[in-house]
Amino acid sequence: MDLPFLTTLVALGLGGGFLSGLLGLGGAIFMIPLLLYVPPLLGVGHLDMKQVAAISMVQVLSASLSGLIIHHKNRFVSKSLLLYMGVCNAIGNLAGSVFSKHTKSDFLLAIFAAMAVIASIVMFIPKREQGENIPPDELQYKKPLACFFSLLIGSFGGMVGAPGAFIYIPVMIYLLNIPTRIVIGSTLGIVFLGAITGTIGKMATGQIIWPYAIALVIGTVPGAQFGGNVSKKVNTKYLRLAIAVIIAITGLRMWYQVVTGQ
Repeated sequence: MDLPFLTTLVALGLGGGFLSGLLGLGGAIFMIPLLLYVPPLLGVGHLDMKQVAAISMVQVLSASLSGLIIHHKNRFVSKSLLLYMGVCNAIGNLAGSVFSKHTKSDFLLAIFAAMAVIASIVMFIPKREQGENIPPDELQYKKPLACFFSLLIGSFGGMVGAPGAFIYIPVMIYLLNIPTRIVIGSTLGIVFLGAITGTIGKMATGQIIWPYAIALVIGTVPGAQFGGNVSKKVNTKYLRLAIAVIIAITGLRMWYQVVTGQ
């Protein structure tokens, strides 16, 4: 096994895990571009989009669980959101991950890029924070609408190896009017449930390269714990801005690859 390549994956998992815990993004929004571009840049290896989608799903599974534990401890997780949106996300991810076996890598990349660009545009819209001090267990929102969005996002997310946290966050903040901190904490739980079924789908179709996935997980778990602890100390306005910028950069870089093939 190539030690420099595995070491690189551990380091990428550490960085991706930190950002996941900090911003409530399952990790794929960071890991997919990092896995595509960093190893070739360092000259240690290369993975195509389908391989990246499979191992990033395992990384998301570990990052979301690790971050969820910290945010639950900080009382930023809504059990209701986990139940309704999490189950719908899991169903959608299972269907999407199985369907992805029959799709082309370029098509998956285009879907991921489109979702990222749309999400980033929404996140730049100023929004006044409401109900910031509402306890997660007293949260009120439109459950049927939340379930619809979750099923749709999960289906597309399963195809690209990303349960869709980077789409969930703007949807929950701007369309369901849920406070940012509860969104960040609860989103990790939602994508965790989706990542379980998404990983099962990737496993059932033989798409996961396990040594690479395990290397990512080794770095991801401590990174997500640290990021979750830092998140509660950062102003929500800056958290939303950071999420928007990261998603925008990622989406634009992906579209560049889709259009140019580079």
